[in-house]
Order: sequence, then C-alpha cells, then structure tokens
Amino acid sequence: MFHATSLGLVDPSGTLTGSCGDNPGVACRLAWDLSHSTSAAQLVNVYLAGPASRVGRILFIIILALLVRTALCRLLNRMAERAATATLPVASNGRVHKAAVAVHASGSERRAQRARALGSILRSAISAIVFGVAALTILGILGFDLAPLLASTTVLGVALGFGAQNLVRDYLAGILMLVEDHYGVGDTINAGVATGTVEAMTLLTTEVRDVNGVVWHIRNGTIDSVGNESQGWSRAVIDYPVPYGEDLARIRHLMEQAAVSLYRERGWRKVMLEKPEVWGAQELSSKEVTMRIVAKTAPMRQVEVARELRARVKAVLDAAGVPPAGPDTIVITAPSGQGEAGPGAGALPAAEARAGAEAPTVTDLVGTQEDDPQEATQAEDFTAELAEDEEGAESLGEGAARGAP
Repeated sequence: MFHATSLGLVDPSGTLTGSCGDNPGVACRLAWDLSHSTSAAQLVNVYLAGPASRVGRILFIIILALLVRTALCRLLNRMAERAATATLPVASNGRVHKAAVAVHASGSERRAQRARALGSILRSAISAIVFGVAALTILGILGFDLAPLLASTTVLGVALGFGAQNLVRDYLAGILMLVEDHYGVGDTINAGVATGTVEAMTLLTTEVRDVNGVVWHIRNGTIDSVGNESQGWSRAVIDYPVPYGEDLARIRHLMEQAAVSLYRERGWRKVMLEKPEVWGAQELSSKEVTMRIVAKTAPMRQVEVARELRARVKAVLDAAGVPPAGPDTIVITAPSGQGEAGPGAGALPAAEARAGAEAPTVTDLVGTQEDDPQEATQAEDFTAELAEDEEGAESLGEGAARGAP
C-alpha cells in the first residue's frame, strides 16, 4: 500500500508548514490547530501575526531607545552637577587660599551655568544619536532599503558642509568656546570689533554690550582672539605723577603707607587678593616722574580699588607737603604804557584784554627756544604781532585822552 504523501500527491498548502511557513508563529499555529484551514491560517499569518510581530519589535526598539537615553542623560546630569559644585583646592596645611576663595565665589554661578549648558548640548547630541539609530532600525523592520537612504544622506551632508561652511564654523567655535571656558555671561571681554560685557551667548553668536550701551552681535566663527578682563583675577594699575625734584625713596615710602592703610581695612581686603605693590618710576620727563602702584583684585573689582587707592595716595602726599605735578604757571605782565593812559585806558575792547591775558609773554617764548629750536620762528612772529598790538593800544589811549572833556 503506497502513501500519497510519500509520492508528493498531497497538496503542501494543506499542512502547517505550507500554510504558516517553515517557522510558524504562535498565532498562525493556534489558528491551524483550531481550524485546520489553510485560508484561516494564512489570513492570521498575513494580517495578524506579521503586523503584530512588527509592531512588537518596533515597540521594543522605542522602549529600548528611551531607556538608553534616560540612563545616559542621568549620567550627564550627575557629571554636570558635580562640575557645578566643585570644591575649593586645599593647601598642604589644610587652609584654603584667599585668592581661590574669591575666584570661587565670583565664578560659582558662571561655573554652574557653563556646566548646565554643556549638559544640555550633550543631552541633545545623545538624543539625536539614539533616536537616529532607532529610526533607521524601525525603517529596516518596515522593509525599507537603507542603502540608498544612507547614500543620499551622506551626499546631503557633504553638500551642506560645503554650502554652509560659515554656519558650521560658527557652531563648532561656539562649542569649543563653551567647552574651553573662554568667556561666559557677565564677563568683560575684548573681541576686537567690540569691547564690553557679555549679555548672552549661544552656539552661533555672542552678544556684547559696550560702554555706550550698544549691543554687538558677533558670530563665534569670526572671533580669532578674545581677551577676558574678568576671568580669575584682575589688577588695578595707578600711575601717579610727582614733581621731578622730589626724593623718589620718600615718595615710595608714602605710597606704601597709603597702600597698607587701604589693605588693612576689612571691607577693601575682601576684594584685594594681595597686598598692593609700588613698582616705582614708570615714566620720566623734564618736569615730573610717574610712579606706578598696582593691586591684585577679585575679577571686575579693579576699577573701584584703583579709585580708592588713587585718592589715598593723593591724601598722603598732600599731607606730606608734596606739591602736585603739572604744567608751569604762565605769568602775564601788563604793558608799561597802560598805566599812564589815564581814564582813556578803559576804552580798550574787552576782547583784546582777554586775548592779552591768555597769551604768553615774549620772555616765556624766548625761554622755550632754548628747549626747542623749531619754535624760534614762531617766537619772532609773535614778538612782531605783540609790538603792533602795543602800538595800536597806545594810539587808542591817546585818542581817548584827547576826546575826553
């Protein structure tokens, strides 16, 4: 007796593998076991088991992507908070340096903002990468051919890279500035085209407000070099002129007294990181010597320290009897014939009197010729003009005297 199945006479579609495939799913197997119907098994396999399997795989990929993103974001948040609340460096003797305390106090808020900004950028990058990989995997499950898609994406990225070079450069420069902490919001910087306080900073541009109140929007990619005036610490520099004939050792001692008196006050000592130093003679001229005194201060506190220290130095020098250095005083002498003109002398115009009061004498100009030979010609011209003015004044005085009753 021959079996029909061994001779291939039985339709394979009437079997489980013929209806549900070589690897039948649970739904298709259950439909075959219950109905032994090829149409029912194929219907369940095509319209129920296949879509349900794809949906399950897609849901699994989405959940996995969310879990990975959440875990990485939590890790970044912990790192950002740890960086924002960094501890102070402690010396070998267990004490914290005063400069470190001042710098830490002034930059704690900025450090927190920088850490949170970096964390936000990294979270965005992680989200883009994780969800991008998940989207490509889902497209593969749905039956899309990824090779042409990846090739077109590569070509599009190259085209955008060449067409938007400035934009890419601005974003990369903004990321590097933020990572390397070149400057932050509230810092006073010199960006070349503008100098002022940073009010806002993005990955694309930096907003700087100068001393006149003008807001400058500077693209990060165009900043080749930048000077930060408020990072770490600042220095107050005071140049004070004194007369040339004064004893410089005595002047230095008086300036040190003024600096020490300011440094000993508790209110000013909080913003001064070190004791002020008198560097000595900075510039020399024929009439004065410029003495320089400096003080290391907390960031952006150098202006107020310089003002107070300059006032203290002036007060000490005035109390010691040191005269102020400045230009020589010009003494104006009246012409010899003006006193004999009598009542008619008042007829001179007020403008000529003011001009005579403002003009230097011939003796002053002759004295300047010895210092500068180039002024000899100007002195001669002025002598001739002064003689003419005196002759005109005498003639006006004589005419006024004759016309008087």
